[in-house]
Amino acid sequence: MTQCRAPLNSGASCAWSDEACAYGRKAYAGCRHTKAGKFHVELRNDLKSFLYLLIFKTKRPLSAKSFFLPAAIMKFRVLVAALAALFALQSGTASATSSASRSGAKTAAAANSTVKKAAAKPKAVTKPAARAKAASKVKPARKATSKVTRTARAGTTGRGKSAPVRVTLRKAAPAALAVAPASVLGDQTEAALTLDANGMPVLGSSAFYVVNQNTGEVLLERNAAAVLPIASITKLMTAMVVLESGQSLSEPLEITEGDIDRLKGTGSRLSLGTTLTRADMLHLALMSSENRAASALARNYPGGEAAFVEAMNVKARLLGLWNTRFHDSTGLNPGNVSSPRDLAKLVAASASFPLIREFSTAHERYVDINGRMLRFGNTNSLVRSPEWAISVSKTGYISEAGRCLVMQTWLHQQPVVMVLMDSDGRYTRTADAKRVRKWLEQTATQRVAAAPARIGG
Repeated sequence: MTQCRAPLNSGASCAWSDEACAYGRKAYAGCRHTKAGKFHVELRNDLKSFLYLLIFKTKRPLSAKSFFLPAAIMKFRVLVAALAALFALQSGTASATSSASRSGAKTAAAANSTVKKAAAKPKAVTKPAARAKAASKVKPARKATSKVTRTARAGTTGRGKSAPVRVTLRKAAPAALAVAPASVLGDQTEAALTLDANGMPVLGSSAFYVVNQNTGEVLLERNAAAVLPIASITKLMTAMVVLESGQSLSEPLEITEGDIDRLKGTGSRLSLGTTLTRADMLHLALMSSENRAASALARNYPGGEAAFVEAMNVKARLLGLWNTRFHDSTGLNPGNVSSPRDLAKLVAASASFPLIREFSTAHERYVDINGRMLRFGNTNSLVRSPEWAISVSKTGYISEAGRCLVMQTWLHQQPVVMVLMDSDGRYTRTADAKRVRKWLEQTATQRVAAAPARIGG
């Protein structure tokens, strides 16, 4: 219960009214609203009155003639006794007040602890539910078919206009994912190889396609026909159209306002006014995925960017890429879509261009930008690894496409094309490539090596 907040020795008035205290409010021992308090008040007032009368209100003034020793001694004893009683009364009131304060503090602390325990109980109750939820996440899902949901709108070829394409791949997670989630494996330096119930590697990419380019044998696939945004994988087609146009590679091209990305708002180290040769622009577009370089290549094509995009789509039809559409030369437009199976054909066609092989797999290049030497590196870290023999490489990323990686690599003297799309982590696509390579070396060596060695080319 609430205690009275005004003990007598504080000089303040009681916080409770006479009527409230009469109903049994718990009060300090010195409060005037308790029986003990009333007694102390009356006794102290009587003592004060007695001392006041004794000292200041004598009937006659004390003089040497009228004053006799026994009366003086008696009066002094009474005075001392009254002072002692008043001091004891005051000390008792203060001690009662402090003890009441201590008991009140203990009561408040006990109440606080009770409230904390009561508040903690709901958390304990929800733990089983959380565990059940977590268990449901890792529970092996049914062997379900992949559901592909597409929402597309027709786009234009203008740089400021987009053709949004949202593609969501919802698939049942293999049982092995309960042991090693792909999102966790993707961030590891050494990609751990985990197999599902069918002996296939567990990958973090939503769609992938791995094929022996010589024999056409499909080594690994999932959602190979799903049409997805391809981001900067677009630049492989950009490079082929540039190289087949017959334009001079030594012609200088300038970065202008028309090359600024107004769709996604991405930046670039190629500032306005930068002038590079067409070959340098092509190099940076393939190796470092420079969007302004790819835009400048399309803008300086005969007929401009619209004619360039049209040439890209014509080339896709000639290669048999029936699920592939292009709306710009950079890949920033999510309307640039393709399927893993189509991209495998695109990689194979790109491998026939020596400059694409050279530029896409170069480790780095220093370029003079307005009097400063800037370093541009390859977006695929695997090209710097001595364990890999990569002939063609290209990465891509926009939010609609996720992280993508396509490349032609050599295993047992055979060209193997890997297409990894819609990876969920920053390093998942490269980790998936390592898992595919490890799986091929461990379980499918005979399938890759069975093909005759390629002669020439």
